[in-house]
Amino acid sequence: MNRFIPFVLTAVGTVVIPAMANAQVTVFGVVDLAGRMVKNEGVGSVASLASGEGLTSRFGVRGSEDLGGGLSAGFHLESTVHGDAGGAGTGSQFWDRRSTVSLSSKSLGELRLGRDFSPTYSNWGRYDPFGFVGLGRSGTFISGGPTGPIKSAFGTGPNTLVRSSNGVQYLLPAGSNGLQGGVFVAPGEGGTAAAGLDKFFGVRLGYGTTDYEVSAATATTQNDLTGNEKFKDNVIGGFFKFGGTKVSAAWRQFKILSAKQTNVLVGVAVPAGPGVVKLSYNQAKLSGSVDGVDIGGNGAGQLAAGYVYKLSKRTSLYTTASRVSNDGTSKYTLAGGAPGIVAGGSSSGFEVGATHSF
Repeated sequence: MNRFIPFVLTAVGTVVIPAMANAQVTVFGVVDLAGRMVKNEGVGSVASLASGEGLTSRFGVRGSEDLGGGLSAGFHLESTVHGDAGGAGTGSQFWDRRSTVSLSSKSLGELRLGRDFSPTYSNWGRYDPFGFVGLGRSGTFISGGPTGPIKSAFGTGPNTLVRSSNGVQYLLPAGSNGLQGGVFVAPGEGGTAAAGLDKFFGVRLGYGTTDYEVSAATATTQNDLTGNEKFKDNVIGGFFKFGGTKVSAAWRQFKILSAKQTNVLVGVAVPAGPGVVKLSYNQAKLSGSVDGVDIGGNGAGQLAAGYVYKLSKRTSLYTTASRVSNDGTSKYTLAGGAPGIVAGGSSSGFEVGATHSF
């Protein structure tokens, strides 16, 4: 007869809910808040309290069951938490970060169904020393705002640049002699880009150890805005470590028809006392045309510097400073600034915050 596991609080603060002896359900999350000031050229400064600047504020529940013979089943539900105002999720998506069920084999890998990170994001965000969050995030130039391939394929609605819904995913088993990666397929379900129902196919493959890694990923998306054309997303990246310092670099290109956006990211993370210093340079360049209008000469560069001070395994203090310089008619800005920045203008910001994981 199976026995119930008692309620416990682990050393790292994870709550384990009562379950059968061969199964476990875990409640986990992060609460992160920062005081932020952003100044956009021509429209002044805005001060705000922002959620998820050091780590994304989140709440999740995950569980697994040992099926024997190296097999296990599991689920993972995870929602963004807006700690500054008490909200959760994105629009109608409560479990907006991840919603999956899976069957895993230690030797064969994992079959995962549901909403999850796209392979191309997994191959880009892992090389961002700021973890794709906060004023230093490399996602500053990955949006549907400016005229270019991203806006052409998705408008200003949901996109597949970070996550995709309705997916079937295969992941290589952990410890595959340094190999890593997977395949992600979503059928689109006959929906529209505005509803986030895109036909998606992505592949990632990498090789590495704890000291170095190289990897590549590619993905295509089709929806009612792309028609018979395909939006293409390609990423190459890697890192190496020496003396505790981690240096990373990545290249990413978005393309549909003749319109291209090419992003380059270089990052450094250096241990300093009980914490780490983070530095990054992020660049975006546009080329080609959209509806006969030349978008070449537009783009931007971003410099960011920050420090994370670890009070414990679960609690950290951090600060970040960042500046975006636009080229041509581009109007990229840091998150939290006032709208209406002048074309080709600059956006700068500074933040101080705290992160607690449970």
